Amino acid sequence: MSHDDDALTPPADAAAATLLHVRGLHKSFGANRVLDGVDLEVRRGEVLVLIGPSGSGKTTVLRCLNGLETPDAGVVEFDGGPTLDFGGKVSTADRAAMRDRSAMVFQHHNLFPHLTVLQNVVEGPVQAHGVSKADAAARAEALLERVGLADKRDAYPFELSGGQQQRVGIVRALALRPDLLLFDEPTSALDPELVGEVLKVLRGLADEGWTMIIVTHELAFAREVADEVLFFDEGVIVERGAPAQLFTRPEKERTRRFLDRLLRPLD
Repeated sequence: MSHDDDALTPPADAAAATLLHVRGLHKSFGANRVLDGVDLEVRRGEVLVLIGPSGSGKTTVLRCLNGLETPDAGVVEFDGGPTLDFGGKVSTADRAAMRDRSAMVFQHHNLFPHLTVLQNVVEGPVQAHGVSKADAAARAEALLERVGLADKRDAYPFELSGGQQQRVGIVRALALRPDLLLFDEPTSALDPELVGEVLKVLRGLADEGWTMIIVTHELAFAREVADEVLFFDEGVIVERGAPAQLFTRPEKERTRRFLDRLLRPLD
């Protein structure tokens, strides 16, 4: 496999099927309890989709896994390390190791406005992982080609559509070669006609075997790509299951009410 081909494939470890265990995750902001004992497991190559009303804790889970928030309690364990027990003292080295295992794509693209597309993608591998600029550029160009943006390598973010900017954000995450990709409502800030081009990229990543946790309200997309759907409300996982089961035969009344409101908003 060439270096460029390697850039397009997810990290693999056939010896371990489970990538991530999360047990008893708690997080409060002042008196507001946002996560109240969340347990989840992510297997390699699996796509987990988190759904639920705004403020239910979905994004906070992603931010805790990426080190952007510090849980009040709970254990986050990646296969091969690190294992972080937030009930005690967590070392700076373990926090850094946890951040290195994942990469996050936000609702808003957060691209550096003063850098070109190629420079935006190269920056992370060079600064965070010590990759040479030449190798990082080769990887970046292969990934930009992968999402149909090779011709935009020298453009600046203001010259791109929202959908193109979000695809660059995805490429920037992929360039870090993370074990786990985290997506926080990756289409919510886009005009409706631009949503499809981003979802197409995410479908392709799922088909290629990237391990992903996606927060989204795009239920048709979730049903298509998810291995498991988790419905959050008030900081807990109310229900989880395969998309065909959860979307058509939810067991919990709270899940049914949420899906009815999302699927029939004008009733």
